[in-house]
Amino acid sequence: MRNKIYEFYALEQLAAGNSCVHRLSPLVKLLTAAVFIVTVVSFNRFSFGRLIPFVFYPAVLMALSQTPFSMLNKRFLAALPFCFFVGISNVIFNTSAAFTIGGITVSWGVVSFAVILFRTWLCVMAVLILVSVTPLSALTSELRRLRAPKIFIVMFELTYRYAGVLLNEAYSAGLAYSLRSADRKGIKMSDMGSFAGILLIRSFDRAERVYNAMKCRGYMSGQTIQNIPQNKKLSINDFIFLFTVCLLCATFRLVDINSLFAVILGRFL
Repeated sequence: MRNKIYEFYALEQLAAGNSCVHRLSPLVKLLTAAVFIVTVVSFNRFSFGRLIPFVFYPAVLMALSQTPFSMLNKRFLAALPFCFFVGISNVIFNTSAAFTIGGITVSWGVVSFAVILFRTWLCVMAVLILVSVTPLSALTSELRRLRAPKIFIVMFELTYRYAGVLLNEAYSAGLAYSLRSADRKGIKMSDMGSFAGILLIRSFDRAERVYNAMKCRGYMSGQTIQNIPQNKKLSINDFIFLFTVCLLCATFRLVDINSLFAVILGRFL
């Protein structure tokens, strides 16, 4: 549980870095991530080859920001079951043959299933990279600047903060249970119901105390939990980054890069 608490806040700790990506404007990073995700989602469910060039975005940003790939990929596994069960129905119901490799026929359902997994990986990695290179307070500040719904921003902030409260209470309750049951490993299934109830009550009580402390310090619904940083003016590097990402996304969306490369290689070979 202690490792889970550390992993939960590890991305926020990475946001305190000082790479060229970290120094970009949060607004630019938010806009480029949105453009990237919208472009990736716009492809149909059979365009696996067209999605391959979009690997440039997570690959380049992870290299420039020195973000560990293993850390982000581990967090992607949390979203894997959802897209897996969404895409597995395509394999079952769409059995028409798409192509054959080495005598093995691959159906269009398998192709669409692979596209769903790959598309989800690209989108989740874009969001994780955004969080790992931008502080939470800066993201919520830019969302307010873009006139995003206040209720959405407040729910985002409080959910993120209170998830840590829940993990800490789970750690304390689990430690207390293990001290009272030293001869047992883990929590017995017969005690799981009472453990979950105690954890829920402790979490509500702790969250209420935290919220009262926030109100005593002047917090009101619709305001950010932390001091809102001053919005910096966009630099030339911000405009270059925004223009480059938008241009590449538009190019990869309108032009079939794989077919273009195949034609060029065919002429030379």
